[in-house]
Amino acid sequence: MSKTIITAAITGGIHVPSMSPYLPLTVQEIIDESVRAYEAGAAVVHVHARDPKDGRPSSDIEVFREILTGIKARCDVVVCISTGGRVGMTPEERIATVKELKPELASFNTGSMNFALYPLLSKIDNFKYQWEKDFLEATEKLVFQNTFDVLKHFCKSMEEIGTRPEIEIYDISMINNTQQLINEGFLKDNLYLQFVMGILGGIPASVDNLLYLYNTSKKTFDDFQWSVCAAGKFQFPMGVTNLVLGGHMRVGLEDSLYIAPGELAKSNAEQVEKAVRISRELFREPATSEDVRKMLGLKGIEKVNF
Repeated sequence: MSKTIITAAITGGIHVPSMSPYLPLTVQEIIDESVRAYEAGAAVVHVHARDPKDGRPSSDIEVFREILTGIKARCDVVVCISTGGRVGMTPEERIATVKELKPELASFNTGSMNFALYPLLSKIDNFKYQWEKDFLEATEKLVFQNTFDVLKHFCKSMEEIGTRPEIEIYDISMINNTQQLINEGFLKDNLYLQFVMGILGGIPASVDNLLYLYNTSKKTFDDFQWSVCAAGKFQFPMGVTNLVLGGHMRVGLEDSLYIAPGELAKSNAEQVEKAVRISRELFREPATSEDVRKMLGLKGIEKVNF
C-alpha cells in the first residue's frame, strides 16, 4: 500500500481573524492546533506566525521559535516553515527565520506573481481589527516577488543548513523556473513539489489544470514527489484528485476555513481526519512523520535549531 503525506497548514497569512473564530492566532493556539493535527494523522505541519496581540501575520523570529519549540516538545511532527513572509518584507527578512531555526522543510516559492486577496473584502461585514481591511485592500497592488537572484539565494541558504525546499508551484511557468535552477546547479532532482491552486494571480483550481501541472512535471523532471493544496472550496476536490494520481495532499485552515459547504471547520484536525479517511478509502495509508523523513530524505528532527 502506497503512503500519503498529509500536511496541515495551520494558520497561514491569508485569512483574517474576522473570517472565523476557529483560526489559531496566538502562540499557544498554533502549537495546540499543530499537535491536534499531528494526532489526527498529519505527518507535516506548515507553520506561519501571527502577532499574538491582534492576529496579523508576523515574521518575528522569537515568535516562530516559541511556536516551533512548543510543537517539538509535544510531538515529532515534521515542521515546514513558510518563507512567504508578509507584505513589504525583503527577501532577507523572509529567509531569516529559516536560517536561524534550521527546520527540516521550508517553503520555496518559485516565481513572481500577483497575489490578490482583495475579493475577500466582500465576504466580511464587520472587521474585528482595522489592519484586516487595510491588509486585504493592499493586495490589489501586491506583486509577490521571487526573482531568480532571490531564488538562488534561498537555495544556497537552505542547502547550507540542510533544510529541504518544498517547491511551491503556483502556475505552469514555475515548473520552467524550477528546471532552470536545476540546470544551474541550485536544485537537485528528487524534488518535492507543492502545486498551489486557486489563488487569484495563479493557476485556477480545476482537474484539467492539475493534470496539466502533473503531466508537465512528468515531462520536465526526472524524479519528483508532489502534493497539492487548493484554496477554499477546492481544497478537497483537488486533494482527492491528486491522491488518485498518486500524489499527496495538504489541508488546513490556511487554505480553507470550511469542513463542508457552509460549515466552518472547528480545527485543523477536523480536516486532517477527513483526509485520512478518504486516503484509506483509496487504499493509501497516511504516512507517519518518520515515513516522511525517509521518503523525502530529511535531515531529522535532532538537527533543527529549535
